[in-house]
Amino acid sequence: MRWITRSFIGLFLLGLTIGLLVMAAGNVFRASQEMAERGNRARPTPEREYAVNVDVLTAQTVAPVMTVFGTVESARSLEVRAATGGRLVRMADGFRDGGAVDAGELLFEIDPADAQAALDLARTELADAQADATEAARNLELAIADRDAAQVQRSLRARALERQQDLLNRRVGTEAAVETAEIALAGIDQTLVGREQALAAAEARIDRTEIAVSRREISVKEAERALAETRAIAEFDGLLSEVSAVPGRLVNANEKLGTLIDATALELAFRVSNAQFSRLIDDAGRLRPVPVEAVLSLEDLEVSVSGVIDRVGAEVGQGQTGREVFAKLTDGGLAALRPGDFLTVTIMEPELSNVAVIEASASTNDGRILLLADDGRLEEVLASIERRQGDALIVSDVPMGREYVTQRIPQLGPGVKVRPVRPGAVAEAPAMIKLDDERRARLIAAVEGNTRMPADARTRVLERLAQDEVPLATVERIEARMGGAPAPAAQTAETSDTIVPDPDRRARLIAFVEGNSGMPGDVKTRILAQLNEDAVPVTVIERLESRMGG
Repeated sequence: MRWITRSFIGLFLLGLTIGLLVMAAGNVFRASQEMAERGNRARPTPEREYAVNVDVLTAQTVAPVMTVFGTVESARSLEVRAATGGRLVRMADGFRDGGAVDAGELLFEIDPADAQAALDLARTELADAQADATEAARNLELAIADRDAAQVQRSLRARALERQQDLLNRRVGTEAAVETAEIALAGIDQTLVGREQALAAAEARIDRTEIAVSRREISVKEAERALAETRAIAEFDGLLSEVSAVPGRLVNANEKLGTLIDATALELAFRVSNAQFSRLIDDAGRLRPVPVEAVLSLEDLEVSVSGVIDRVGAEVGQGQTGREVFAKLTDGGLAALRPGDFLTVTIMEPELSNVAVIEASASTNDGRILLLADDGRLEEVLASIERRQGDALIVSDVPMGREYVTQRIPQLGPGVKVRPVRPGAVAEAPAMIKLDDERRARLIAAVEGNTRMPADARTRVLERLAQDEVPLATVERIEARMGGAPAPAAQTAETSDTIVPDPDRRARLIAFVEGNSGMPGDVKTRILAQLNEDAVPVTVIERLESRMGG
């Protein structure tokens, strides 16, 4: 009998197990059918719209501004060096770094004693040479007189010889007398040759004394120059820099003691790229005299100067690119500038006509911008970027008068539907509502119990619910998810604007709510009650139309 009892117990447990399995299979089958039906009843996701800022492409004439950086240089600077060695015995009061001097002012003086002694000695030697020249001139006069006397004597002796020969021919004279006359004539000829030699020597001495005098005069001039070089004189008005001299210091010849800079002859040197340089030359390749403006920032003060482009560097330079351009500064705060100052330079380019100025964020690097079509969707066009001006672009070849998106974001592209926000549009303040304690506690509990909400979003919503007035859209969104009671009519009417929709619009909204199977029943009832009223809250209509794509 025991095995029969155990057999019945086993059959009973087997039947119970089969029954439980059948019940479980039925529950799984019903759950899958409900999920399938829920998925089939899921409402379509409405097309998303993006709010974008738009502006109008306006044709205008713009003068582009090229912005570069440059340094101030002096067009005239002079190194102040000691022309001779010695001790500094005198210096100008302004001979120091930053000191201002005038043209012709004494900068410094080296001890002139040695140079003065050399000048005195050279002048003494010149006087000695001049005395020799005077003596040589007198000797020349005496030699000329002595030669003239010898020539007179020779003439007398020659006539005496002729007379003796005539007497001998008439047989009156003697041959001895003729011979004596010939000997006398030969003697005076010899004397005359000596006088000629003395005259030549006197003339040669004259030449030598003249050379000696010239040499001594040169020595005097050199001594005077050496004495003058002991004094350094300013060649022009300017400022001194790199001064390295003090009174009493011994300096060497050609030693640099400072630099004299002409503060009124300043110019600006800056480097531009090849593309920028192409805008500064004409069709013949010559540099145009384009005006420039430069600004020196001194904390809260800005010093502005103006000028005109003067020339371009003779060579590019190893390892450099572009061109180095020099501009002559002509007006403005030149007195505040110093060589080496770093300035911001703006160059005025020729005007561009029929172009538009847009934000740099509105275009891609290759110039593609988004336009707003009549149906609220975006179109893409390719614009020609003429210039880049900081945060703005100067473009051409664009449809003037069309609206464009001022800031491109990754979500935007051709065909995307957007809601334009035009300049000057003021965003409407969200409708607010005051909550009673019971309703506020119910909303807070719903938010705190929502484990799927991110922590930062939960904190932000709780902070809004803790305020005296809470955005109506936030309350309705929470109640729609929790299936709570609608907001009291009095509170809604006080805090939101209402409109009277036309019958077609009201019927379309009611049909959308009734056909929305994913909306909780209590929320659907509340919204249908609001739609059946004469005046419907604007927020309700806008929220429904945004979900239905209206």
